[in-house]
Amino acid sequence: MTGTTAAAGTAAGAVAPDTRAQIVEVADELFYTRGFQSVGMDEIRTGAGVSLKKLYAAFPGKDQLIVAVLAGRHDLWEHGIEQAVDRATSPRDKLLAMYDFLESWFGDDTFRGCGFINAFGELGATSPAVATIAREHKESFQRYVAGIAAQAVPDAARAEELAAQLALLAEGAQTTAAIAGDATPARHARLAAAVLIDAATR
Repeated sequence: MTGTTAAAGTAAGAVAPDTRAQIVEVADELFYTRGFQSVGMDEIRTGAGVSLKKLYAAFPGKDQLIVAVLAGRHDLWEHGIEQAVDRATSPRDKLLAMYDFLESWFGDDTFRGCGFINAFGELGATSPAVATIAREHKESFQRYVAGIAAQAVPDAARAEELAAQLALLAEGAQTTAAIAGDATPARHARLAAAVLIDAATR
């Protein structure tokens, strides 16, 4: 990753929020479609329609831009999961609704797997910032599942174990769906999740 600072003397705050958002949106699409290492800053500048000076004023290096992209993906993930879960009523249905969300996402033509797994696979060994944000994203999801599982299972230890199992099913489904190119893994994960939930709540 390059840390070029073409506009080192310009504060990032001088870049308008809508310009910054446009840069992140273009970078997200390019990174997600083609990979983080294969896309250069100049290509992002062209796609966003900004000068190189303005791009580096907003993001002094590629690392910072990747972190911003992943932060945006985290927000979108949380919003999508929460919307699906909030439509359900019982704790059991809320847990299963996560897999309904995954099936919908996997069926999107733009689906290329989990952006955080992709980023970690490409850059986790060389970029501490990427490794940290990827881990934080996965830990955040684990905590979210644990909060719902605690409503379904009174015993704290069993609820924690169930949450770990359900999160692992969701993570595995994302990777498998990306490789297989279809949404079937979400349905398989949902069926397995129902078995685990019912066993934990007996």
